[in-house]
Amino acid sequence: MTDQPTDPPPKRGVAVIETALETMPQSPGVYRMLGAAGEALYVGKARVLSKRVQSYTQIGRLSERLRRMVSETVTMEIVTTHTEAEALLLEANFIKRMKPRYNIVLRDDKSYPWLLLTEDHPFPQITKHRGARGRKGSYYGPFASAWAVNNTVTAMQRVFLLRSCADTVFANRTRPCLLHQIRRCSAPCVGRISTEDYAGLADQARAFLAGKASSVQRDLATEMEAAAETLEFERAAAIRDRIRALTTVQGSDVINPASMNDADVIAGWQIAGQSCVQVFFFRGGRNNGNRAFYPSHGRHEDLPEVLAAFIAQFYDDKPPPPLVLLNRELEEQGLIEEALSLKAQTFGNGKRVEIAVPQRGEKAAVVAHAELNAREALERKLAETAGQAKLLEAVGALFAIPTPSRIEVYDNSHIMGANAYGVMIVAGPEGFTKAAYRKFSIKGPITPGDDFAMMREMLTRRFARALKDAEAEWPDLLLVDGGAGQLSAVRGVLDALGIDDVKLVAIAKGPDRDAGREWFHIDGREPFQLPPRDPVLYFLQRLRDEAHRFAITTHRAGRSKSLVQSELDDIPGIGPARKRALLNHFGSARGVKAAGLHDLEAAPGVSREIASRIYGFFHPGVRVGDGA
Repeated sequence: MTDQPTDPPPKRGVAVIETALETMPQSPGVYRMLGAAGEALYVGKARVLSKRVQSYTQIGRLSERLRRMVSETVTMEIVTTHTEAEALLLEANFIKRMKPRYNIVLRDDKSYPWLLLTEDHPFPQITKHRGARGRKGSYYGPFASAWAVNNTVTAMQRVFLLRSCADTVFANRTRPCLLHQIRRCSAPCVGRISTEDYAGLADQARAFLAGKASSVQRDLATEMEAAAETLEFERAAAIRDRIRALTTVQGSDVINPASMNDADVIAGWQIAGQSCVQVFFFRGGRNNGNRAFYPSHGRHEDLPEVLAAFIAQFYDDKPPPPLVLLNRELEEQGLIEEALSLKAQTFGNGKRVEIAVPQRGEKAAVVAHAELNAREALERKLAETAGQAKLLEAVGALFAIPTPSRIEVYDNSHIMGANAYGVMIVAGPEGFTKAAYRKFSIKGPITPGDDFAMMREMLTRRFARALKDAEAEWPDLLLVDGGAGQLSAVRGVLDALGIDDVKLVAIAKGPDRDAGREWFHIDGREPFQLPPRDPVLYFLQRLRDEAHRFAITTHRAGRSKSLVQSELDDIPGIGPARKRALLNHFGSARGVKAAGLHDLEAAPGVSREIASRIYGFFHPGVRVGDGA
């Protein structure tokens, strides 16, 4: 009996698709092509599922990339929807979550900051906010960066004199803070303004943030004239300063156009099969900043297709504005408008979303400006990547390995063994990969100052975990800060774990810790130095210094956290809020410890039961009720 020849891979994938087509409905929905390990290869949407998926069985009409995708498909899954717009939203959600290899993928895991004007306090606070909107108040944004929202908070303080301090700070002020001294707060904490007058300031701020700056300016001008007529010159001067600050905030040009209220400007540019998409946020007629994105996609995807996929995924977790301006027409522009309008409704905004490609006027100028930013950002990135690629090639040649695509650098930081942390930083073809950085809190027990033991613990934890995870990324080059001793310690860890395919290098500072005279230690080779001005030396120094910076930052953060800890953290049932209330009431943990039972009961938020628990914790030999 002879073995039957196996089908070519594309035919196997086609057979899988044809089997799925037998039960596939003729309705809108989303389909997923899955690989052998159950991973999503591709996610697509369709107005008629069976008709769209049928096209994948016609191998001769597919591009090489799609033929390869079909060949790897071992099963298919579908989800039906009521409309094609709903399918588009679901497709974007799946792509963002699953990151399929053959889709255009927006890699954006950052949360966007918002400006919050609270509504749960008699004197509303203006502050920066990230994450879930759990606090009652009005939210404005998003902003492109923390810098942009911080600048807006500062401007709002100058114009409307709103407080930015936390409620706990507000409750414990006895005299005005520095912000009042520099005319950026009306000092409601110490009664320098009435509740009614402060509410008026908050209403003006809401009107300004809603795009009604001109009416706010008119009201302020009227108020200033009235104060001057009644000879309240000091008050008139204060209002004049607020008007000047408001005029400065409203400065208008192509960067801050007057004709746009709430809109996002999205412009893309392509070079050499790579794309950059720039997004400018405009809210209430103000520019909330911009951010560049570099979607992952095949080299043959054209710009309108990239923009369409980008827009659907970008608004998956944020409300779209009423207007989205683009620099290219989209093939399914009407469908995307419908989908974004549905998304706006889920965020409580019933306004229909319009997508436009302006051809003239101020809006066209703003789009052209965004397009220029996209082109320049992509050109810089490609230039940096080309330089990085040459450096990586030189590093590979220096250490006799193929060009590395992932370099891991390790360092640790402590003070006499206290608050010991180890860190890992990662670098590759696109520079530092900060999303891959890792921190290791050294658990020990370790003799204070034993850097070798700290390095052994950190490397053991990192690679033991990687051995258990089939999808873990592995370094091509492992760089540690230190000399022959560190090299030996790390080599011992790798040998114990059976890892022999990772190149290991230790970099030690030169005499008198002189940068530029570092020694490199490698197994089977005498320690060596590089010429003082060698570009590869500079590159390796930069990697080492970045690991050192990250280690020190991590150590300082851990040390600061330990400094704010106290004995109160060890009392069962005492959480952060109650701990803060006790410290505010008694002044310190020592004051809480010295307090009697009746004094504890008098503290805000402390019941008799909690007071007994606190008193018993500090006085274990005394029964509650024995004259405490």
